[in-house]
Amino acid sequence: MYFSKIENDLISEIHLEPIHAKIFLLVTCYGKMSPKIIGQKLNISFKEAKKTSKDLMILGAFIDISETEFEAMHPRFTVVNMYRKMCERENIKFKQNKIVDNIGAILEKPYDDARTK
Repeated sequence: MYFSKIENDLISEIHLEPIHAKIFLLVTCYGKMSPKIIGQKLNISFKEAKKTSKDLMILGAFIDISETEFEAMHPRFTVVNMYRKMCERENIKFKQNKIVDNIGAILEKPYDDARTK
């Protein structure tokens, strides 16, 4: 899968920070994870992984399923939700965005595959 294209689209269309986009893609495509595992996989500190995951909860991308794990919600819903929240924050009129819709569609299969192992 061409994650760099999706990562760039998340940054340009939803205005995520690069680290937010990386963690969102990691958890969306590989399933629930602790900040410790996120940090190991992305070579960042536990503290940064935890803070960024909590940021993603505020942005509407993650839910915390326990004190130690974060999970992504279904990508078709999540990316549109993050885009809507970004529009509200930045006072941009919310309307359909084909790039955002496409991100959700592309991520649907890896999301489902990671949860039906």
